[in-house]
Amino acid sequence: MATARARKDPDFLLIGAKRGGSTSLYYALLEHPGIIPLFPSADLLPKANHTKGVHFFDSNYERGMRWYRSHLPSQAARLRAARRSGMPVLAGEASPYYLYHPLAAQRAGRDVPDARILLILRDPVERTFSHYRERVRNGAEHLSFEEALDAEAERTAGEEERLLKDPGYRSYAHEQQSYVGQSEYEKALRRWFDHFPADRFHVTSSEEFYRDPQRVCDEAAAFLGLPPAPLARAGEVWNSAPKAEISASTRRRLIEHFAPHNAALEKLVGRSFPDWAAP
Repeated sequence: MATARARKDPDFLLIGAKRGGSTSLYYALLEHPGIIPLFPSADLLPKANHTKGVHFFDSNYERGMRWYRSHLPSQAARLRAARRSGMPVLAGEASPYYLYHPLAAQRAGRDVPDARILLILRDPVERTFSHYRERVRNGAEHLSFEEALDAEAERTAGEEERLLKDPGYRSYAHEQQSYVGQSEYEKALRRWFDHFPADRFHVTSSEEFYRDPQRVCDEAAAFLGLPPAPLARAGEVWNSAPKAEISASTRRRLIEHFAPHNAALEKLVGRSFPDWAAP
């Protein structure tokens, strides 16, 4: 924090979606010589991986911008990396709750207005189920999938309003039990479009990324103003989990629910998502 003034704001934010491939995309982007990790990197501390996200604009905002900038590389570190790579270098973070948190877009728009915004979105049916299964694996969800879907409205009732009313409030239900809510991408993304111009967004899908990670990373790099660069570990999947199946009736229920949300999303971002299930 003592050197926060010497640390530039993030060049990009990877804002979501949770269980949508943001971890895999972020670490793939870090393979680019023009993108450097957050501070302190895994090269400086005995930790397995570079830090992925700071969760400042959602859960740690009360800590202030000096605390936030303390996680970003210093200007001196950027200059050293630029000399090694032979190109200007960028730094950013990936905190997937940013997309859904009701205050994150406003805060980011005010504090880092020049940041570029990356999103990787997953078929909402699969994301919803994956989010639920993550909670089960962590021992935090004891309802069946169908019971959890039915309980979501009651569990999360009033939580967004409390977050808006009390900026220091943290809501487990809003972040962790909003299985369907976090898959209604268009509703959450509109808040970000209210605070950043449309040309500041780059949206891809996890299906595209896992099918062709090199192409997706090259497109993201171009959006950030960087040349293409080969991936050494193309297609590496982070936070993967064993396969499981959704019942046919529940899948139909979710497909029908998400259909109008997906249509609104495609209109908002000006692209389609042909890999996603359609009614």
